[in-house]
Formats: sequence, C-alpha cells, structure tokens
Amino acid sequence: MTRASRTPDTVTLHVPFRVIKRGGRKEMVLPPGASHERPRVDNTLVKALARAFRWKRMLESGEFATITELAAREGIAPPYLTRVLRLSLLAPDIVELILDGRQPREMTVEALRERIRVDWDEQRAVLLEAQEL
Repeated sequence: MTRASRTPDTVTLHVPFRVIKRGGRKEMVLPPGASHERPRVDNTLVKALARAFRWKRMLESGEFATITELAAREGIAPPYLTRVLRLSLLAPDIVELILDGRQPREMTVEALRERIRVDWDEQRAVLLEAQEL
C-alpha cells in the first residue's frame, strides 16, 4: 500500500493580464488568444428596467391614476418617467439578454430610450441588428 502525497495548503496560480483604466473604471485585459466570455451586465440598464416594470405595475394596479401623479410621488419629472417606462415594452428575450449581460455593447439606457418600437420583431431588427438571440 502506498501513501498518498499530502495536498499543499497553498496553491499559487499565475494568470497573465493587464489592468487598464477606461472612463474612470479599471478593466482587465487578457493576452492575445486568451478568451474570457464574462457577461457585461450594465447595472444602469438593469436598474432602469426594474424601475420601468415597477412603475408599470403601479399604474396597471390602479395605485396611481396618472404618470404625473406617479412622477410626483417618485420625485422625478414626468417626461423622464415616461422615457424609462417605455423600457417595459421591450421583448422578453431582449430583457433576458440585458439581465444576463449578453446585450450588444451599444445597447445602453440612452440608446434604448431613443429607439424602442412597440412591435417586438421591429425591436429585434433595430436593437440587435445582426446579433442572434
């Protein structure tokens, strides 16, 4: 019978990467050929989506009769509330992409506020262009 070798308490792992600053944020850059497919969750976009669906629910439930009344309660301008509320019209698969961090890099809150269509097929065509769902 042979004795098993003892497992070391410490393991050292060397990962080659650089840290660069982009727009006030630090970003990890891997060497050429290295793959890292981590989701790019846009917290601003996720927060805006959450607000849109919350406000939609509040209006549909009758808790607030008008957008103006809801905006006053939230302490924001009615036009802003209306622009964010339009995010609740996004197709479910696009919402899922955003929540998973798989949306195209160009898909930001600002871009969505400008280009939301009511028809989900049109949304996919305009927002995702050549991206596959």
